[in-house]
Amino acid sequence: MSTPQHAPGANVIPMMEAPNSTEAEQIVIGAVMADPAVLSEVEEELGQDPAVFYRPAHETIWRAILVLVAEGIPPNPIILADHMAKAGDLQRVGGASYLHTLYGAAPTARSGPYYATIVREHANRRQIAELGTRLIQAARETGEDHDELVATARQALDLTTVEERWPAPTPIGQQGPLPTFPVDALPAWVAEQVAAIAEFTQTPADMAATMALAALSTAAGGRVHVQIRNGWVEQTNLYLVVAMPPASRKSDVFAAMTRPIYDIEAALQKDAQPSIIEAKVTKEAAEAQAEAIMAKARKAGGAVATSTLVAEAAGLRMEAESITVPHTPRLTADDDLTTETLTKLLAAHGSLGVLSPEGDLFDVIAGRYSSRPNLGVFLKGHKGERLRAERITRDADFAEKPALTIGVTLQPSVLTDLAQTPGARGRGLLARFLFALPASTLGYRKVVVAPVPERTARSYESRLTTLIHTLRDLPEAATIKCSGLADQAVIKLQEAIELQLRPDGALAHIDDWAGKYVGAVARIAGLLHLADRATGGWGEPIEATTIERAIAIGEYYTAHALAAFDLMDTDADSGKAQLVLDWIRRTKVTGFKAHELVTARRRTFPTVSSTAPVLRLLEEHGYLRGTRPPRNGSRGKLPAITYRVQPSLLVDDDGAE
Repeated sequence: MSTPQHAPGANVIPMMEAPNSTEAEQIVIGAVMADPAVLSEVEEELGQDPAVFYRPAHETIWRAILVLVAEGIPPNPIILADHMAKAGDLQRVGGASYLHTLYGAAPTARSGPYYATIVREHANRRQIAELGTRLIQAARETGEDHDELVATARQALDLTTVEERWPAPTPIGQQGPLPTFPVDALPAWVAEQVAAIAEFTQTPADMAATMALAALSTAAGGRVHVQIRNGWVEQTNLYLVVAMPPASRKSDVFAAMTRPIYDIEAALQKDAQPSIIEAKVTKEAAEAQAEAIMAKARKAGGAVATSTLVAEAAGLRMEAESITVPHTPRLTADDDLTTETLTKLLAAHGSLGVLSPEGDLFDVIAGRYSSRPNLGVFLKGHKGERLRAERITRDADFAEKPALTIGVTLQPSVLTDLAQTPGARGRGLLARFLFALPASTLGYRKVVVAPVPERTARSYESRLTTLIHTLRDLPEAATIKCSGLADQAVIKLQEAIELQLRPDGALAHIDDWAGKYVGAVARIAGLLHLADRATGGWGEPIEATTIERAIAIGEYYTAHALAAFDLMDTDADSGKAQLVLDWIRRTKVTGFKAHELVTARRRTFPTVSSTAPVLRLLEEHGYLRGTRPPRNGSRGKLPAITYRVQPSLLVDDDGAE
């Protein structure tokens, strides 16, 4: 009996691309490069085996990152490239340029843990695929321990089931946890004050840190500019808002972080008072003398005598007009002033800080003192655009390059009211603000706490005082350039943000805010640079490490901006999110792309970009998981995100799928 002959290659399993996501791997590595603090969270999702990465280059880079982090060395692209070059691995993984690509891949550092779950999931699927191949081979051949192989396969399948088990989604309307402020990115003397005030008041450090930036902005805004590459200059003033519920000790924190500003302002006013009084008296005397001569001219009998007296009076009047009475020094303005008054103050002083523990300023913006909102001074005061307010009864108020700082703590409901102000979103006012929405500590506060160390408070006050006096004495605004490496860091940031502005990008629905994000990071970097060198040397170029610290702070404000705009748009987006959930439950769709949702619910979502805020809201609440396939080649079109559905949505009320 002849032995059956198999066709050539009959026992060979066709090769297919193993499950992987290059983009997810890049984002995970980039997130840890940007902020090593997320490594522990990433490893919780990723596991301890670097072989979880599909690309060998990524595994090699990951091992190098682990070595650096274990030694307490930040794995930024420059340090990592040097480390890998010494080990002979740099060119094998694509060179220093690829490390910079990875560094800019993560939308934010906080996205690392999320994408780590995707990397882990693909690794599990590769394991299953490999075991499946071995099982098929084992069914055709002898020599394999079949029982052991089947047991291993079942274990892998069980592991994948656990990995894919989603936690219960958070109901719409409830905000998930937001990142805390990276206090270690602040200069030491500022960070120590922030930590001490947060501990003493038992409040989130976010609030003290944001008010510290407001204080620095008040000190430097309009006096120092930051130049990124040729032709791009940013002022150093910021608009900052902290939103927390009542009884959160906002006033206490605000007072502690801004008190030095008011103390310095009072001292400046006291020092200036004698010269102001002298100039005012001299001017009044000249005016009185001119008026006395004019009185004589009115009584003079002859034309010649009258003409002589009038000429003398005119000369005295011109002399009086030439005497300038200095303005009373101002660093701050009240938050309930009219927009006309604010314009006048900016024209007089150039830069001001409107600092307040309440939200009265937003009532002014909304039109408390006028029939409609007057946003012009707030829009131009942020950018430094020429500000001119014509007046019929007096000369125009004119500011060549105004620099307004806003630092306000308020209740979250005020943000919702602000969003309803006509033009606040459409004209770009909301896009100029950096938002902080810290978690409340109510119910978890210690009763007995240590006071703020005197040395810490004294250092904060003295350095802030030194900085203010140094910058006020400048004859004109100074411009600080970025170093070459700092410019490169900004370029990488711009490239990363640009991708997120695409219709299905993470920042597409707040593109007005995100469009100003890189400029805000540059402004923060300028303030960090000045604070680092408050006692001298601030004219030196801004370093790349300072840009990286500013980016860390910027990532914090990005996450909170997304939450803030969700809060301001909560009613509309929540309603649309429920419509999407109803559509999923009805159709039992297990996965979809944004354009499919547009097709199904065109009245609600006329364009792909209109789906972005709602889909992101559903992702944040755990109803969806979005993954993007790797790009087909370096120049190919970026594939659309596929959204997988939380399995519980596919189960009927009676438990049937």
